[in-house]
Amino acid sequence: MTEKLEYSNIFESVTDDASIAADLQFRSDLIMTLIDLIEKKGWKQIEIAKVLDIPQPRVSELLRGKISLFSSDRLIGYLARLGVRLRPSVNKDHQVICEVEMEAA
Repeated sequence: MTEKLEYSNIFESVTDDASIAADLQFRSDLIMTLIDLIEKKGWKQIEIAKVLDIPQPRVSELLRGKISLFSSDRLIGYLARLGVRLRPSVNKDHQVICEVEMEAA
């Protein structure tokens, strides 16, 4: 009989280190958010490169979801260039929450 593996974070399947899995999941979430914002704007890669101040090949890597090529810091910086600010905090029940502030378009 085959054992069924279950993960709350898919990246737990590639590493035994919970902190690495959490970082990979966070970077994945950031990249997916960036891609979503970019797609909604309908920009071409050259326009994205100008806004994010990165070379076009780097934009291509971002849009293809190359998680290993981007740090969390870098991705948060890209979000900031798009007018997005993340504000993590802890509520009264000791749960981490993250407010998102977006500049008016």
